[in-house]
Amino acid sequence: MRVQVRPSELKGTLQVPGSKSHTIRCAVLSSLAKGESIIQNPLASGDGLSSLHAAQSFGISIQKSFDRWVVQGSGGNLSLPQTCIDTGNSGTTTCFFTSVASLVDGYTVITGDEQIRRRPIKILVDALNSLGAKAFLTRPNQAAPPVVIRGLLKGGDATIDGFNSQYVSSLLVSSALAEGSTTLTVRNALEKPYVRMTLEWMRRFGVVVENHQDCEHFVIEGGQTYRSPGVCSVPADWSAVAFPLVAACITNSSLRLTGLDYADMQGDKRVVSILKQMGAHISTQEQEGALHVEGGQRLKGGLVIDLGDIPDALPALVVAATQADGVTTFTNLAHVRIKETDRVQEMYEKLTLLGCNLQIDGDSLTVRGPSKIAGGEVSSSHDHRIAMALVCAGLAAQEQVVVTEAECAAVSFPNFFEKLMACGADLKLIEDELA
Repeated sequence: MRVQVRPSELKGTLQVPGSKSHTIRCAVLSSLAKGESIIQNPLASGDGLSSLHAAQSFGISIQKSFDRWVVQGSGGNLSLPQTCIDTGNSGTTTCFFTSVASLVDGYTVITGDEQIRRRPIKILVDALNSLGAKAFLTRPNQAAPPVVIRGLLKGGDATIDGFNSQYVSSLLVSSALAEGSTTLTVRNALEKPYVRMTLEWMRRFGVVVENHQDCEHFVIEGGQTYRSPGVCSVPADWSAVAFPLVAACITNSSLRLTGLDYADMQGDKRVVSILKQMGAHISTQEQEGALHVEGGQRLKGGLVIDLGDIPDALPALVVAATQADGVTTFTNLAHVRIKETDRVQEMYEKLTLLGCNLQIDGDSLTVRGPSKIAGGEVSSSHDHRIAMALVCAGLAAQEQVVVTEAECAAVSFPNFFEKLMACGADLKLIEDELA
């Protein structure tokens, strides 16, 4: 799909979808738990559905409707998948179910789309092997899926690099069902809010983990049982909030975002405070679960922003920085380079093509603003956050911007373009012709 974006403003109210990160954790733990779980407000597209399909491959019965999934838990007694599991574009699903597969006596094969088959997972594979499972990658000299896993996970001691929190979270969840106890040491612990989110969901399902030194050392007792809490409500996705929020900040907009949970532990809530530091006029309405943003004011740079814990915020915040007075520097970005794409390089290349002033220095990205965003055609490189960020940039451009391969936005934000259009965005969606 190609999206033609013309300069325009946003007015009205926009509801944010359910969190991808929460949805996948709910799907995994509901599958492993005893009892029936009702997941309300799941992310019912893209990565959310990938987690559901992976769970079904292990014999889990799931009834799906638009706004809820009913999961019949296995009590830890999973079936061996009969075919290869395709996780699509979901890195989180790939990591969690790679560890889940270590709980099954037999061989499980997990793969994904072209991007997943480039994303490294060897660190997780090595950790599973050190804990008694048998896992290997199918391609010589490659660190990415396809991956083959055989249980059973026994427990023991493992040390893992924590620059990707998905490795850590997946091991925490599965180690509670290992034969023995596990001690997990994490070096270079980044993305800690996501690990804390995992620990909180494990607690809700009746399993408590010893967490020492702020997500750097864990003790997980084996042989435990997850028990369904009954209803699991998925809060709105703060990672998704960043895109309409930035779009409104850099245009002459008046936009209200709803469905938010300010008590939620998602790290990307910090985007609101960062934009406020940049001078954005944002009012939060915590009781109503909403916020209101008035655009039209010049943002200011001068900030050094460490994204070690919130890597997904980079694409949206970089777009905001192009419209800010002065220099904005984003640091601690090594892990941002191994998402669906190398998002540091991607944002540099795409925004440079549109006339913005960016510079990469190792694992930092510097933006000099304000820039006049020129018209032109740019590709999302099949990365949902790149696609949404570029469309937001197009709303503040001087001329029309065309974003290609834009359908991937549905991975984490279903109907993103339609929701923007309902608030006044001048977009034209053009389906690609079949070859």
